[in-house]
Amino acid sequence: MPVFADRRQAGKVLAKLLRSYARRPELVVLGLPRGGVPVAAEVARALDAPLDVLVVCKLRLPGFEDSAMGAIGPSGVTFIDWGRVARFGVSGSAVATTVARERAELGRREAAYRGSEPAAVLADRIVILVDDGLATGASMRAAVSAVHQRGAARIVVAVPICAPFSCSELREDVDEVTCALTPEPFLEVGLWYRDAAPTSDDDVRRLLGEAHRRCAGPPAGSRTAPQL
Repeated sequence: MPVFADRRQAGKVLAKLLRSYARRPELVVLGLPRGGVPVAAEVARALDAPLDVLVVCKLRLPGFEDSAMGAIGPSGVTFIDWGRVARFGVSGSAVATTVARERAELGRREAAYRGSEPAAVLADRIVILVDDGLATGASMRAAVSAVHQRGAARIVVAVPICAPFSCSELREDVDEVTCALTPEPFLEVGLWYRDAAPTSDDDVRRLLGEAHRRCAGPPAGSRTAPQL
């Protein structure tokens, strides 16, 4: 059943499908925390692009925590599947409570991952949005809305594994969707990874730090040993 060894290997597979974007000066890669960041880190490294995070929080259905009813993103972005809310009989007050709770969590994650560092400038840039997989696509829809607000010139959604329906829907909202696999039936994202261990906040900070140092290059005055 598993197709990918882990998220890093999935990122390497995905990067090969995106190689036409390599070394584009206007390119930036954004990972959706937390599981999308290890995938995005490999994509950014292979394409020689800067890496940042775009924090979104899934809105889980009250009483049905394995199911999502939408997602929120920065700058007040909110995506709610009201049809799904109605089918599950969730009240408006329960939706509002969930949104308020996740807004607080979104703020916590922004501070934890980036600290005082500003978010990457997206205006007039090519933005590749990366997650470790898409089931309903709610989180990615919120991310796409946030990137549109920030004036990106081109938006590419890239994931290793995606439910066919979600992949088709997203094509209407972005310039390109790259999915390594769109199996039917889809089941759960984690089932397609041999190692789907949760990505921690510390993992996200470490990967962002590594990417920042890579883009900054060697310290001034340092010398690189010749390749033999």
